Amino acid sequence: MQSIVILGGGTAGWITANLFALNWGDKDIDITLVESPDIGIIGVGEGSTPPLKKFLELIGTQESDWMPRCDATYKVGITFRGWSARPGFEEYFHPFLCQADELIVPAFFHNSFLRRQGVDLDGHPSQFFIEWELAKQRLAPVAPPNFPFEMGYGYHFNSGLLGEFLREWAESRGVKYRQATVTDVVLKENGYVDYLKTDTEDTIKADFYVDSTGFRSQILQQALGVPFESCEDVLFNDSAVVFPTEPDENPEPQTVSTALKYGWAWKIPLTKRFGNGYVYSSRYVDDDEAEREFREHLGLEDSDLEARRLKFKVGRVKEHWVKNCLAVGLSQGFIEPLEATALDMVQETVARFVQSVNKGNFTDQYRDEFNDRISGRFDAVRDYIVCHYRINTRTDTDYWRDCGSNEKISASLRQILSSWMQGKNITDELERQKLDAYFPNVSWNCLLAGKGIMPTDDQVRPGNEMANKYDLGEIAKYRKGCALNFPAHNDQLAALGN
Repeated sequence: MQSIVILGGGTAGWITANLFALNWGDKDIDITLVESPDIGIIGVGEGSTPPLKKFLELIGTQESDWMPRCDATYKVGITFRGWSARPGFEEYFHPFLCQADELIVPAFFHNSFLRRQGVDLDGHPSQFFIEWELAKQRLAPVAPPNFPFEMGYGYHFNSGLLGEFLREWAESRGVKYRQATVTDVVLKENGYVDYLKTDTEDTIKADFYVDSTGFRSQILQQALGVPFESCEDVLFNDSAVVFPTEPDENPEPQTVSTALKYGWAWKIPLTKRFGNGYVYSSRYVDDDEAEREFREHLGLEDSDLEARRLKFKVGRVKEHWVKNCLAVGLSQGFIEPLEATALDMVQETVARFVQSVNKGNFTDQYRDEFNDRISGRFDAVRDYIVCHYRINTRTDTDYWRDCGSNEKISASLRQILSSWMQGKNITDELERQKLDAYFPNVSWNCLLAGKGIMPTDDQVRPGNEMANKYDLGEIAKYRKGCALNFPAHNDQLAALGN
């Protein structure tokens, strides 16, 4: 493998290029990214999870290098609103954990577990996490040196600008960049990719190819014929409508996901705008009606602001590494953006690919093992996302009723839900299925407790002294005390140069 061509840019392509340069920059491997000037990127994935922070640190960047350039803000978690019709659970917060949470998370597990046993305890998740306090007070998760806990967080960003930054960073580390529109993928007799043909009749040849061409999947799916395995039977959404709106002076360091009639809306704060989108199912509502509903939700009924409409397919390819081609990003699959897992999946795919290639001494010896692992990760993310819909308690539209009664869920998810409903410790089930490596038990507990999947107030009994061993007032005091260490979100952004 002396030469690699990455076909397609965007955030996925340039993350791949940077990780290749980081790992193989000293191997005398020629790395070239080819991008068409005529094909745009989707570019609406503007939220991340904490692994993006680790990636940016790994390749040597500082937040001051890229955040001001990419209109970026901090993200400590996600608030879900309107997903549950149960009183007291109209919204909940899913945090990105930090070390300071470790002192109060045991109280969350204790209270939510006993609540499921019928004990009168408050098991709502939000109050048990430092990040909830930061989000409420609009504080940045950047603590001074005297704060003795490590913080974990993600970012919001303009994905187009982040792609440009990562391109410059990769080029400065030896990655070559070429603009060309590829019209044909020519295969060898053995089915491997031989070369790429461009619209100017030039050819682009390499030993190995990375497909980062988005939903077109020009190499893996179109040329190599790798099947796409849809999960539309459990994830109904296939469309989105997108609007930018004016930003807040001091933005919340969180994404907000609000359930609407036929899907959900995201609200992502950037320094120069809010990113807003409505993800919905065209089986239940047409595009015009969805846009009308979304305009009303945003208070834009009388605005002439032009909407951007998108279509997507949910699922994954059967294999991600086939012959001399690896698919990354949308070309390998897409599990809708509810938990902002797309870039995490790119990083995981590329990191595991590098690991497998190195382990096999630059052969495909571990290709099957790699494919199984990445497919397993896709399926785990799918089930976690599906769970949001399956346990919803809304009944106002056919869409939500069908989501909540869908019996096509996987056996894995069925076992997790069964364990929860039986009042068991689902950590045991997650460990048995080896799922805690994808979404930890805290995330599953936040999801299930946050949507109110537990006995109602009229179904519980008073607890004894041991049941009531945690004082919620003391936990609130601890949260607020920790929050005193953090700056206002806009002040921290200004310190970076925003």
